[in-house]
Amino acid sequence: MADNGRVIPVDIQGQRYPIRTSLDAEYVARLAVYVDEKIRAAAVATATGDSLRLAVLAALNIADELFRCQEQETARDGRLAARTKELERLVDRLLIAS
Repeated sequence: MADNGRVIPVDIQGQRYPIRTSLDAEYVARLAVYVDEKIRAAAVATATGDSLRLAVLAALNIADELFRCQEQETARDGRLAARTKELERLVDRLLIAS
């Protein structure tokens, strides 16, 4: 039988959610605080009180952050690969010259 972890209760927008996870409780609490902050920010920026709409807006904002981070990581990896190739060329030149 697979270990599904333990249940960690978190509060988001005044609602308590039991989260079954094997993740660290403090980490899950930080995630919940982050999601709660994103929903609150969506509520401030939008004139809707509909909790589902706010949750969707918060999820879109979080997805946007994720995609931007992934794009930055991909760009960084490309720069590192280019630098690595340049270093390889320099080392090859030094080895050939010696």
